[in-house]
Amino acid sequence: MILDSFGIDSFILLGALLLISGVVVAKFSNRLGVPSLVLFILVGMLMGSDGLGVIHFGDAEVAQLIGIIALVIILFEGGLQTKWTTVKSVAAPSLLLATLGVLLTSAIVALGAHLIFDITWLEAFLFGAIVGSTDAAAVFAALKERNIKVKLGATLEAESGTNDPMAVFLTLSFIELILRDEMSIWLLLPNFFWQMGLGLLLGLMLGKVASASINRINLDSSGLYPIFSVAFALLTYSITAFLEGSGFLAVYVAALVIGNSELTYRYAIFQFNEGFAWMAQISMFIILGLLVFPGQLFTLDVIINGVLLSVVLMFLARPIAVFVSTLGLKYSLKEKAFVSWAGLRGAVPIVLATFPIVAGLENSQLFFNVVFFIVLTSALVQGATISQLAKTLKLTGPKKETPHHSIELISMGKANAEMIQFKVSEDKAVVGQKLHEIPFPQKSSIAAIVRNDELITPYGDITIEAEDFLYILVARRKHEELKKVLNKKHEAYKKEKKEKKEGGTDGSTRA
Repeated sequence: MILDSFGIDSFILLGALLLISGVVVAKFSNRLGVPSLVLFILVGMLMGSDGLGVIHFGDAEVAQLIGIIALVIILFEGGLQTKWTTVKSVAAPSLLLATLGVLLTSAIVALGAHLIFDITWLEAFLFGAIVGSTDAAAVFAALKERNIKVKLGATLEAESGTNDPMAVFLTLSFIELILRDEMSIWLLLPNFFWQMGLGLLLGLMLGKVASASINRINLDSSGLYPIFSVAFALLTYSITAFLEGSGFLAVYVAALVIGNSELTYRYAIFQFNEGFAWMAQISMFIILGLLVFPGQLFTLDVIINGVLLSVVLMFLARPIAVFVSTLGLKYSLKEKAFVSWAGLRGAVPIVLATFPIVAGLENSQLFFNVVFFIVLTSALVQGATISQLAKTLKLTGPKKETPHHSIELISMGKANAEMIQFKVSEDKAVVGQKLHEIPFPQKSSIAAIVRNDELITPYGDITIEAEDFLYILVARRKHEELKKVLNKKHEAYKKEKKEKKEGGTDGSTRA
């Protein structure tokens, strides 16, 4: 058990204190210039056996279980927040980085591990597989509040969301090869295509089932819809894994489908999953921090060899993998350099490093300690310099803005209506139009306008300005019609008005 000498009440108290410390750490991580995952891990190490000795924990199987569940939640939230239109534009490079890039990274790291540690080739390739993928939790957290160019952010997020299955497949395959000498590596190829194909197929299918179920089921409480969505994420992973497919890939694909569908209680689902993903991330990194013993980690041997392998990963393996994978694609030299540097390692390699321990491999503790050190190095060196590198290379985009005002966004299941939020950009046709001139569909009503963080009461003669936030109550069956009105561009709107005028009619109606 995690606590040997604490009672239930003390366990609950300690859990609360750990979560509170995690939230505080997340708040101040940007100001300190240190990625939050490093601070979460340090909290775990501080509370562990080699630290203050408050929690005595060394169960790799429990850590692995918690890590897998947390990764499912984090991948699901990341997929929900990803817009399909953005992912589609970077699908080719992201998939190449998630497959060929992971293979190349693993192979180059394996060569370095073989030379540095004097281990067998199979053990070296297992080492490379463990650290071969970028980490979704680390990348999503690093890019969430930074104004990196949309193309680069989408590439990194799509890659990190889809490359975990490749790393898991390679890790489990090399463990099997080490344990079973007679097994041929060529027998693994059909298994690879089965895992990826089934993960993609079930992700698409279960994502559509989840979206339809959320919209059609009429639950008595709005708080049940977010729980329903999380249950589908766990169900998707477990069904796919049971059929020996890639559960992580299925979860991310299902989340993409759900996140890009029209959902009832959409904002409640998104907000709940964002908070739940933070809790999963805090818990996972603290547990992984508890699993490591600083006395074994910060030895001269591990530090020297870990630094050497980190250099191989950051300055050789990752850049070569990125430049080869994006060969012939429309990425500038600066963009390739940035993608190379932003390939953060995080929870996935540490979780994968528990697999050799559970399997009882000979050098498993060495693997875990060095992988842990590499993750810390990657987070401290790469994670802390991402923003500055983007500025230096002039790869920043428009500043990410979130409204500071707070208006409850709701869906009314029984009334079959919902409140939607729409930010008016400069290119929209509604800019400069009075409310009564905009052809809103029937069964829709402007509830509020927020301009420069001030609430404005809507009335017929008020003029819509760029950067306004509109809050509109609309019948669900009129949602698509409303979206067409709000998303019309200036030129399209003028052309339509001209055609209607020439036809002797004026199609505008009052809201």
